[in-house]
Amino acid sequence: MTRHTSEVLEAADARRAHAGVFGLARGQGSHGGQVIGESAAWTEAITQARQVAVTDTTVCLLGESGTGKEVLARLIHRLSPRRDRPFVAINCAALPDQLLESELFGYERGAFTGAQMAKPGQIELAWGGVLFLDEVGDLSPSAQAKLLRVLQEREFRRLGGTRLTRANVRVIAATNHDLGRAVETGAFREDLFYRLQVFDIHLPPLRERKEDIALFSEAFLEEIGASLPAPPAGLSTEAAAALSAHDWPGNVRELRNVLERAAILCEGGLITPRHLGLRPRLVPPVASTADLSALERGAVEQALRDAGWNKAEAARKSGSGAPQMATSTSVKDSPLKAKLPVKKPSSRFRMCRKSQPALIRCLPVTRLTLPIKL
Repeated sequence: MTRHTSEVLEAADARRAHAGVFGLARGQGSHGGQVIGESAAWTEAITQARQVAVTDTTVCLLGESGTGKEVLARLIHRLSPRRDRPFVAINCAALPDQLLESELFGYERGAFTGAQMAKPGQIELAWGGVLFLDEVGDLSPSAQAKLLRVLQEREFRRLGGTRLTRANVRVIAATNHDLGRAVETGAFREDLFYRLQVFDIHLPPLRERKEDIALFSEAFLEEIGASLPAPPAGLSTEAAAALSAHDWPGNVRELRNVLERAAILCEGGLITPRHLGLRPRLVPPVASTADLSALERGAVEQALRDAGWNKAEAARKSGSGAPQMATSTSVKDSPLKAKLPVKKPSSRFRMCRKSQPALIRCLPVTRLTLPIKL
């Protein structure tokens, strides 16, 4: 890539990044370029972002979907020495593996069917600026290996190319996955994991920072009202309480969507809980001790029935020890007692009961499995 081409690409991408820098941010935790939130957990995340922004260190943002990871990435970019260079974001989960690699690293003419001309990748477009890799945990093994080279050697190759290209970017990654667990299962490279987690920042979910819901609501309603023909909507006390009580599995993104719908329905009036349409969280019922005991007795009864009411055989087949099976059955006080067949000793055995030494002579030799001392 020539210097002139690089400058043209940088200028075009800088205009695009600057035009869109506040669009998504306003929807997820910032307003007018200012990050919203006063809770202790969010304040700590902002403090860490400000501290690392002045460096060129790789950052990994950890948090659930909708917690504002891109908002924080843009804040780091605005506070960094690279603020006048592009901010290029790419969602690693939104593209197929082959397309993602071509978008990220670019390709040469003829690299694959349909590649009529060479195209620079997002790494080249972010020259001198920040490359934001959202959902980095979804990278394919091939892309992981190439990204590792970018972080280690600061260079890469386009698809179908032979020439190494220098990578002058700062990488900020984000994920809602447990990368440590992905490393254990082999789904994510361990060396790349340590390269990305030089400085990690945890973004708390909205349910852990409910004191910020009122601030978000006010800012979102003001922003939404500017795009609607009706006056900005207000928020009733009951609606505010309902917002605070909700768990928000979709976090800040869900909150904004709910408020936008409510603002349309109330037509510039006061938003009530009816306009919010929040669905109560479904909590699975907890089984009582009596229910669990009944289930356990049923399982034991079935195991005994399958084993012909042989307790040792039932314990072996069910994987339970004989003592555990005996404890679970509680035959003495259980209705199973009536179901257990009682085998009477044979007449041959009754004849020998009065004379214990004669027992050995009464039993067939083939039935002896253990030596018995007289």
